[in-house]
Amino acid sequence: MRTFLNSQSATEHLAARIAERVLPGDCIALSGGLGAGKSTFARAFLRHLSSDSLLEVPSPSFALVQPYDTPKGAVFHYDLWRLDGPDALYELAWDDACEGIMLVEWPERAEDHLPECALHVTLMPGNTEDARVVELTGWTEARMAGMFS
Repeated sequence: MRTFLNSQSATEHLAARIAERVLPGDCIALSGGLGAGKSTFARAFLRHLSSDSLLEVPSPSFALVQPYDTPKGAVFHYDLWRLDGPDALYELAWDDACEGIMLVEWPERAEDHLPECALHVTLMPGNTEDARVVELTGWTEARMAGMFS
């Protein structure tokens, strides 16, 4: 499923809609180049899940993983940009995280360790500074029904 998001608030709204549908055991895999909107999406997703619109959401770029406790359970926010290789995932509580909710930036660096049922969210620049084209794959049509309404 591919759609156009015309503003930052539309990206944040999509992140909130996905957060409403996410369950323990789910993985949201965020792809896109630098500046594509992954951090905006991640911040909105985590704030919605935590029911805290002011939640501080630091980039896990240096720590590689940032855990959160939310009403839906444990959430693990990974930024794999600096990962030394997929074998290093196990030093980052990857197995435990698979039982919670995972939000993974740069998921291609996990190679075949990413859960098969992951929702892949690919963000691409649109025709204005805040616009994005987003492609969603991996969840059933039924689970994504109404996502953009």
